Amino acid sequence: MFHLDKVSTGYMDRLLALSIVGVVALGACAVAPPPASLVAPPADATAAYRIGPGDALTISVFDAPDLSVKSLSVRPDGRISTPLVPDLTAVGKTPTELGKEIAARLSKYVTDPHVTVMVNSFNGPLDRSIHVIGQAVTPESIPYVDSMTLLDVMVAVKGLTPYAAGNSAKVIRKENGKEIAIPVHIGALLNQGDMAQNIAMHPGDTVVIPESWF
Repeated sequence: MFHLDKVSTGYMDRLLALSIVGVVALGACAVAPPPASLVAPPADATAAYRIGPGDALTISVFDAPDLSVKSLSVRPDGRISTPLVPDLTAVGKTPTELGKEIAARLSKYVTDPHVTVMVNSFNGPLDRSIHVIGQAVTPESIPYVDSMTLLDVMVAVKGLTPYAAGNSAKVIRKENGKEIAIPVHIGALLNQGDMAQNIAMHPGDTVVIPESWF
């Protein structure tokens, strides 16, 4: 009986040790990082939309219609002018930041002004735009917005031309001061619904779609 107890105790000890090893191994697998191309940019890179040259803005000053502007384009130099606030830099700021700055300027003339800035049409700063070149139906630069994916970009450029080698496309991205090329099968994404190709986009990415040679 004593011999059986020793065997049973040894067996239980080995079983417990194997269980611990299994849990550790499982934990190591669980924290394995996903591919870099599938990771969305850090929060500071996906912050609220930032105004760019050519954006159309509406500036509303509460209870002061004479100081409000219904349609105002951001000039190529990145500045805007509103009543009592001339030559204010708008490019690179969020609508909320711009509204607070206009309110600060107006506080010299108006008691506790409340300013709201709305963006009616979007262009965005060039360094935050997604550039699509090559065999897209409408190759162009698209303002980056939070959580944008490759599929969002391809919808915006109306897909591929009949001459596109979509499965040979690349996303050119700058990381740590260096350019990297991420292969993407856009044809498989659009035609077969291969969502593994639907990578997260980063501000400043360039999508290159080559032409098919046959």
